[in-house]
Amino acid sequence: MSERFGGYQNEIYLQGYQGATPLLSTDTTKLEAAARDMLEPGPFWYAAGAAGTGATARANREAFDRWRIVPRMLTEATERDLATTVLGTRMPAPLLLAPVGVQSIMHPEAERATARAAAGLGLPIVLSTASSSTIEEVAAAGGEGPRWFQLYWPHDPDVCASILSRAKQAGYSTLVVTLDTWTLAWRPCDLDRAYLPFLRGEGVAVPFSDPAFRALLDRTPEEDPPAAILRWISLVTGADRSWDALPFLREHWDGPIVLKGIQHVDDARRAVDAGMDGIVVSNHGGRQVDGAIAALEVLPEIAGAVGDRIEVLFDSGVRSGADLLKALALGARAVLLGRPYVYGLALGGEDGVRHVLRSVLADFDLTMGLSGHRSLAELGGASLRRS
Repeated sequence: MSERFGGYQNEIYLQGYQGATPLLSTDTTKLEAAARDMLEPGPFWYAAGAAGTGATARANREAFDRWRIVPRMLTEATERDLATTVLGTRMPAPLLLAPVGVQSIMHPEAERATARAAAGLGLPIVLSTASSSTIEEVAAAGGEGPRWFQLYWPHDPDVCASILSRAKQAGYSTLVVTLDTWTLAWRPCDLDRAYLPFLRGEGVAVPFSDPAFRALLDRTPEEDPPAAILRWISLVTGADRSWDALPFLREHWDGPIVLKGIQHVDDARRAVDAGMDGIVVSNHGGRQVDGAIAALEVLPEIAGAVGDRIEVLFDSGVRSGADLLKALALGARAVLLGRPYVYGLALGGEDGVRHVLRSVLADFDLTMGLSGHRSLAELGGASLRRS
């Protein structure tokens, strides 16, 4: 049955009786402003910024606002069952921590703190290739917690195979391949400050610790960091691939493979035809194509077309438990949460991440019950109305 995530509400009220208030706001939409007050402009805008004018990021939020939950009464929703299994990963609620790189610019403990917080709640972390901690360090920090690995696909096959092998050996069960970021978009928030954290040696722990990548260098990353950084950037940017490249991944990964960045129903169908196990309907939180369609807008069509043959996950614009409910009702099997937990990391380290996750889960649990839903299976088109 339900883990009763909503009990976090009672915990907060009882602590308030003793004079204590939460570490951070329980309204996750307020965390961005708090992080902006704390962080230097470069790191903050690297996390908060978007492509171009920010139109896609705004569209993501507007899409959620166009859908309204339709509560039902007297449904015996006192107890809720939120648990699910996605691609063999058991989770207490349909929520994963989205792959967000360069977390060292948010907090010194970086992805290690995030992994500890996620593992404590039983939620899967999706580790980015652009991590500030190594694959192995994050696995150790997360202990027995579930973990997936996100790939920014290097052009060098030996380096790619080596990274995938390390992830598999470290217990990452599912591979998430990001398709929409083979080159950086036009991001004025970063360009105006000439801020790219990779050039400062942030977010390169995975390649710098990889034997196949180190073998390509004339001097080690420790001896010549700028040369190593530029070599890595050249390996993961500047060239798009075709669908014919996907068999390489299957050759080097024997677990589930998920394609992230799907925004067109025909691409979803091609993912099925290519033998992929899942997709993430996502526009990278508005960070890649300015003026693109909101991810939530295409979710129902894609889920309706392929959801019976492949796992459909969702991210982009998720800020609350109500958002989580809406995405699930529109066809997602699980949802990836990004920026809110990163702001929690910046503001409170591991405790901040844990607070954000517990807040979103409590909101989701309570919203499920108050809208008359006892289980994830009850969510569907009738749960919502488009306004």
